[in-house]
Amino acid sequence: MIAIRAATSDDASAIAAIYAPHVLTGTVSFENDPPDARAMRTRMAASDGLYPWLVATTGGSGGGEPDGGVIGYAYATRFRDRPAYRYVCETSIYLTDASSGSGVGRLLYKALVDTLRAQGFVHAIGAIALPNDRSIRLHEAVGFRRAGVYREVGFKHGQWIDVGFWQAELNEPSVPPVEPRKFSDVGVVRG
Repeated sequence: MIAIRAATSDDASAIAAIYAPHVLTGTVSFENDPPDARAMRTRMAASDGLYPWLVATTGGSGGGEPDGGVIGYAYATRFRDRPAYRYVCETSIYLTDASSGSGVGRLLYKALVDTLRAQGFVHAIGAIALPNDRSIRLHEAVGFRRAGVYREVGFKHGQWIDVGFWQAELNEPSVPPVEPRKFSDVGVVRG
């Protein structure tokens, strides 16, 4: 059974281990050096209780079954620094190679989107290094739509990489806008 829950600082090592191969061998991350557990804990803490970090684990159904290993994580972060952007967030998801294509990503990302919607964010933005058909299908399966492409904006592993932006409307924009609620006040929302 797959369980989705809020990530804790104890998950930082597993999260760093999942992310490292994407940094070292892939082009989906534009980082060159994989962050360690300490750096991941710092990133998680920088969310200030507003932006969720979720993990998918094996086991941990809540019926007395212990929480198993972390097989994926998804999180939201600030979209841009200017105050006018505070109603929008950027999302990311990473899975272990073994869980990729198993449906775990869809469960995890849907929980993230549902949580952000419950918090009151207006839009979520997903940035996808292209080409990446699997990530595009995942984003579109949970309600994102293509918003545009920046051509040749990243250079990694000897090649220029395009970045596509996918956008999901989470809530109807209102005037004046409502401030998003903290993740700690909402918790993980599933469906």
